Parts: sequence; structure tokens; C-alpha cells
Amino acid sequence: MKNSKTEIELRYRFSNHLKSFRTQRNLSQGQLATRSGVTRQAVSAIESNLYLPMTAVALRLASVLDCHVEDLFSLVP
Repeated sequence: MKNSKTEIELRYRFSNHLKSFRTQRNLSQGQLATRSGVTRQAVSAIESNLYLPMTAVALRLASVLDCHVEDLFSLVP
């Protein structure tokens, strides 16, 4: 039987370092959003852990911030 999304979410937390990488590079949420092709609201929601980005968005964010996706997001058991 497959695990439900809730069971997986209970086992793992997502570590999110987007805001620290963004501020280290002196970018506003709006600047990061424009450069990565998302809305400022999406950047805000990701930084607040309200939204986990799809792979393509995470890759674009990492590219703009000149880092690896794993630097921005990781699983914490």
C-alpha cells in the first residue's frame, strides 16, 4: 500500500533556505521573482513554507541564485 501524502509529510520536514540566499545576494522578492519567472507572491509563499515549488521552479530559483537546489531545499527526517 502506498503512503499517503499526509504520512509522508508527518515523517519529513522541508528545510528551506531561499530567503537567506536571496538576501545574501541583495535581491528583493520581486527581483528574484522576475529573474526566475514566477510571481513575487510565489516567492513569498515559498519563503514562508506555504508552498513547495515544483522542480522546474526550484531549478530556476537555484540558477538565479547561483546555487544548487539542494542548497535551497532539503528533507529533514
